[in-house]
Amino acid sequence: MLRRATDWLGVYREQVNALNVYPVPDGDTGTNMHLTMQSVRRELDTCDTTSMPSVARAISYGALLGARGNSGVILSQLLKGFAETIKDTAKVDARTLIAALQAAQKSGYGAVMKPVEGTILTVARGVAEGAKGETPDQVLEQALLAGQGMLDRTPDMLPALKQAGVVDSGGQGYLYLIEGMLGQLRGDELPPAPEVSSYAQQQFENEAFGYCTEFLMSEATQPIEMIRELVSPFGDSLLVVGAEGYVKGHIHTNQPDELLAAVGRYGKMLKTKVEDMAEQHTEILGMAGAAARAEEEVPPSGLVAVASGYGLVKLFRSLGARIVSGGQTANPSVQDIVDAVRSVSAEKVIVLPNNKNVLMAAQKAAELLEGRAVIIPTRTLGQGMGAALSFQADQDANELAVQMEEASKAVTTFEVTRASRATTLTTAAGKELHIADNDVIGLQDDELVHSGGSPEDAVLEMLIQGHQGQEIVTVFGGPQKTQADLDTLAGRIREAFPDSEVETHAGGPDLYDYLVTLE
Repeated sequence: MLRRATDWLGVYREQVNALNVYPVPDGDTGTNMHLTMQSVRRELDTCDTTSMPSVARAISYGALLGARGNSGVILSQLLKGFAETIKDTAKVDARTLIAALQAAQKSGYGAVMKPVEGTILTVARGVAEGAKGETPDQVLEQALLAGQGMLDRTPDMLPALKQAGVVDSGGQGYLYLIEGMLGQLRGDELPPAPEVSSYAQQQFENEAFGYCTEFLMSEATQPIEMIRELVSPFGDSLLVVGAEGYVKGHIHTNQPDELLAAVGRYGKMLKTKVEDMAEQHTEILGMAGAAARAEEEVPPSGLVAVASGYGLVKLFRSLGARIVSGGQTANPSVQDIVDAVRSVSAEKVIVLPNNKNVLMAAQKAAELLEGRAVIIPTRTLGQGMGAALSFQADQDANELAVQMEEASKAVTTFEVTRASRATTLTTAAGKELHIADNDVIGLQDDELVHSGGSPEDAVLEMLIQGHQGQEIVTVFGGPQKTQADLDTLAGRIREAFPDSEVETHAGGPDLYDYLVTLE
């Protein structure tokens, strides 16, 4: 049922995006809820589906780890309540399903400091109150009817919805999930995607807080309540939730770098996302303009890049790429890549895996797409950046891929991260490295070349060994590095390489202290 619900919501993703005006008109509610459900589906792919506790954990754990945006985090808490209800049952009958939907709405309300009516929470309450019947399909039918009635009333509860003449986008997305679950029980085929011709966001200006900022942290040294208090002064639309040792946070702020550095002191930052909501708003208006035009010529080439870290994501997007979230330790699935390629309007789509562990999934995706995708075997984010800089949408994809692959080979990439275990090994150059757990380690073009010392010392030592007269040194700082850290490191690099231009950016890849490229 949840797999079908994921696909069902995917059909209506853009329609839900077009409704989005609350809490900000950034137009990504459908996308964020769908990405959250895709994460659930990935966990279901690997769990023991003969065990209800295993399935329940996959639902709750997958939703928390994959939660995106305000709507996705709330959805993760709705699913958490649902999962906790079914985990100790042998089967999900009508009575259990009713209890699970009721627990879902309670969990959702409990996660929000100041619940607002007229949102997904209100619709979840309507679904829970309407859930009645003798069989699971009857329960979902009645829940859907009651939820729709509540959704229809959301414009009377929120002035922003009334002004835009729409119902709440998150609530609509939740009903599509319920509809998809019911569709699985009935054996219904997926409906065709509706045509989206207008976007509610056209009526609104940008918000006071510019950046939608999210983080996923493990090994937290402070309770969730303390982390919530730490984050609260940075902005609004605050959500901080947790389970199984993980803490997930969402906030709208003008200080994403300072916020992530502050939170990062209290645990291991696994994943971050920072979206410029002004850019999102502009992008939505551009889509609205495109939808208003009768027909538009499809370009020969499109671009998809796998990336994490908001600075890198922003760079790839500025170069025309559609992003698949992922990278080291967070590899996207074949389906994630297929979905991204299908969402790009182009004759053929070039895919940059940007990690050796993603390459096979990208190749499998290309097989499923039957010639619509062209894979460039980029093994590092630096190689991906080099390739993306050569992208031109108006060129033939097959010819362009040859140029882009050559450009990728001209970039040297250094990565500074931490060892996950103690080991001793010999580098390709014959140097023996003794590595302790959590030691600083350095990789050059995906090969381990350094261990020990500080992250900044690792960058300098690797540059001294690997610099061969390149003109540009670009440094991306990880989520726990401040601008002061970047400025200090840039000064050391300029002193060592006075003839090179040094650029620094916040928002490097998750789990890394620094990513550095030479061009």
